[in-house]
Amino acid sequence: MIFGGAMAILEGIAAISKGDIFLATRHYVFEFSLTGWGWVHLILGIVLVLAGCAVLSGALWARYFGVAVAGLGAIANFLWIPYYPLWAIVLVAVNIFIVWALCTGMHREADETLGA
Repeated sequence: MIFGGAMAILEGIAAISKGDIFLATRHYVFEFSLTGWGWVHLILGIVLVLAGCAVLSGALWARYFGVAVAGLGAIANFLWIPYYPLWAIVLVAVNIFIVWALCTGMHREADETLGA
């Protein structure tokens, strides 16, 4: 989760600096300025890193928060695909893996608590 957040932070910084590595899209439904998308990814990345640190503390609320934030990260990167397809698809996969890992951990903890 911390890795996914760090990658989103780098993605946000790259978009804010308006590098020439991004594709120019036209008539895209979710078209924001490149700087706007950069701020979205930067903020989501920071929140993902903070949520990852909270998950390491073992708090149950952090798992739920992490699932929500990683889900938002997957959606944001899915919408980002026209701007940088490879990086966006990799981060969608990372965020889906985060959601899966956090949900699997919650399921196992519930089984251990119930004695199953």
